[in-house]
Amino acid sequence: MIVAITKRPGEHEVLELKELLGNRGIVENVVVRGDGCSVLSVTGGESLVQTLESSPLVSRVMTITGPWGMVAKEHASDVAPMNAVPGCSFGGTQFSVLAGPCSVEGHQQLLSVAQSVKESGAVGLRGGAFKPRTSPYAFQGLGHQGLEHLAAVRQQTGLSVVTEVMSAGEVERVAAAADMLQIGSRNVQNYRLLEAVGRCDTPVLLKRGMMSTIDEFLGSAEYIYARGNENIVLCERGIRSFEPRLRNTLDLGAVALLKRLTHLPVIVDPSHGTGLSELVAPLAKAALAMGADGLMLEVHSRPEIAKSDGRQSLSVSEFATLMTELAPLAQVLGRTLGSPMTAGHSVSGG
Repeated sequence: MIVAITKRPGEHEVLELKELLGNRGIVENVVVRGDGCSVLSVTGGESLVQTLESSPLVSRVMTITGPWGMVAKEHASDVAPMNAVPGCSFGGTQFSVLAGPCSVEGHQQLLSVAQSVKESGAVGLRGGAFKPRTSPYAFQGLGHQGLEHLAAVRQQTGLSVVTEVMSAGEVERVAAAADMLQIGSRNVQNYRLLEAVGRCDTPVLLKRGMMSTIDEFLGSAEYIYARGNENIVLCERGIRSFEPRLRNTLDLGAVALLKRLTHLPVIVDPSHGTGLSELVAPLAKAALAMGADGLMLEVHSRPEIAKSDGRQSLSVSEFATLMTELAPLAQVLGRTLGSPMTAGHSVSGG
């Protein structure tokens, strides 16, 4: 059972709740503290639900049967579209597309791609400043210089920025340059990192681990949610399977299942889900058809010379074609394909 507390409690308030539970013989409890809220997790105590709900300190009490509960659809306090990212709406009738290069390679490269994807209808810019790579000799990203390029291009284009954060110690610095923090597949069970982004106000894009089950994936989302950050978007990006012809196997069935299990928005990354640019368009359309809330696509001005993931990246012209093809499909399905919007930053020429 989870007891959601209306504010960050003081020690005496926690002791009062613990004493109330202890007097009823319930001593197994864990307090999870966040900046936005705190929760008390207890084993048993269902007979105390009414008593707990009457406390001015408690906002709600939830009975859960698995490792996650606050992100479950039945426990949603608000299922309205998530609008915490400037210029982007996830959920409801909106279908939002985030696009950009796998890696930030330089200011002009990033600006050129950003301007192109915005003209085609993308509402957010993706780009990696820090790149976790299988080989230690592969391009690892520009690091802090990449963050500076992202912040500058955000200022110039008005597009919201999503980029990956790889360590708890970097959260604050990355959040200063981004509107959304990405937790990549390799870090989906880095619990200290999940707790760190849970304690900040910046929305989170949580990618499914390449070998994560649905319950493990939602458990990772619960780590973030329990720390107070409720602005989470889930991303299906393919799982590892026995099939060698594809980089990953894009699990579109998981999208349909997640939409039934959780109130969190769900988007799809068909670039990583296949590893082949020629398969991105049909699977992007399939994701829209089956109820996903958006897409995350890799786009490069010259994929053949990209420093990372060029094989799965669309060219800017291919992206423009795909967006044109998605628009009538979205209309038939009662969805609105997101149009470029200012991200709440001043927009200058250049």
